[in-house]
Amino acid sequence: MLSQDEINALLSGMDSTAGGEGDAPAAEAPSDNADIPVTTGAPVSGGSEIDESLLNDAEKDAIGEVANISMGSSATTLYSLVNQKVNITTPQVELANWENVINNYERPCVFIQIQYTEGLDGTNILILKERDVMVITDLMMGGDGTNTAGEIGELQLSAISEAMNQMMGAAATSLSTMINQKVDISPPQATLLDMINDDPSDIAEFLMGTFVKISFKMQVGDLVDSTLMQLYPIDFAKALKDLVITDAGAKEAPAAAPAPEAAPAPAPEAPAPAAPDPNMMGQPQMGMPQMGMPQMQMPQMGMPQMQTPQMGMPQMQMPQMMNMNIQPAQFQTFAGGPGMMAGGENIGIIKDVPLEVTVELGRTAKPISDILDFAPGTIIELDKVAGEPVDVLVNGKFVAKGEVVVIEESFGVRVTEIVQ
Repeated sequence: MLSQDEINALLSGMDSTAGGEGDAPAAEAPSDNADIPVTTGAPVSGGSEIDESLLNDAEKDAIGEVANISMGSSATTLYSLVNQKVNITTPQVELANWENVINNYERPCVFIQIQYTEGLDGTNILILKERDVMVITDLMMGGDGTNTAGEIGELQLSAISEAMNQMMGAAATSLSTMINQKVDISPPQATLLDMINDDPSDIAEFLMGTFVKISFKMQVGDLVDSTLMQLYPIDFAKALKDLVITDAGAKEAPAAAPAPEAAPAPAPEAPAPAAPDPNMMGQPQMGMPQMGMPQMQMPQMGMPQMQTPQMGMPQMQMPQMMNMNIQPAQFQTFAGGPGMMAGGENIGIIKDVPLEVTVELGRTAKPISDILDFAPGTIIELDKVAGEPVDVLVNGKFVAKGEVVVIEESFGVRVTEIVQ
């Protein structure tokens, strides 16, 4: 960023060149501008020290997509920890150096360093603003996210380390799916830094030079609307991009390979031998008389495997069944055994079960024409003789015989015989 004095100096240098006052003032303008002091608070971008050719636009897009997928999983994990809607989107990938981070991010802030221990070889640094850490840790501890007074202590650093451990663990799982191999991380280490008096080499060696900076827009409910930064070494970012692209190409290659192999179509050759087999086997009655061959000569036709399940198996099983030693089954008798209802031990269990008792006076058979002539007063002759015992049925089963009696104003049956 340029101050107004620098802008005026540049404009005056351009005017002098356009007015034809000589080339010397124009040539001296850059050196004069370099001596103009930078105003307090203006960021020192260090753009002259950043080689933009280290990462092209295609590589930035690929790294941003990988980071976006990883942070999507992390957002879901953070939601489960703070019980607030979490949205981490819009990654912006660019090259940066330590001065750029110092001048473009709020201080002090919390550095969380994660080391990959399996699947990948590199370091990943997350940077969170101090207030954002206070809100997240307060929510994790059961608060409402408004207790942000005071300074960050060991309790908050430990809580945010655990949160980042679970978030980056979810991100590592997503990376494992993308590169088709296991990815694991070490426990994160959280540190509160003001970045002005801190030596970047004490944090990570790659911060001494140019590195990849990925900025995310992070929202946690209505409490946090901030920026989350993720720092990668350039070599690590390129290696991660190559792993993802290589694995994606390997997955597409097998999918494309079967297509040309299916085109030569060995299928036309298969139906030729397959067509006669089911036809000949499906119609043995028609084929055998025409050829004059009995069914036992089928193996000579070169199709024993088709004949075996249909014709050979029954013939092979018959002699085996005849040679088997078959004996009648013997079962243990239960009559008079302990616990049986015949002895009365367990009869009490079902004594309260209701059963329907029916008394049948007799039966007869009539044609439909006689049944249609039924009318009040019609007499139907039964197959029982007067005075003959009537049948007693329990749930439709004949169990006893008895005689009809009159009890006060109701009919009854006196049991005279129990049917065994």
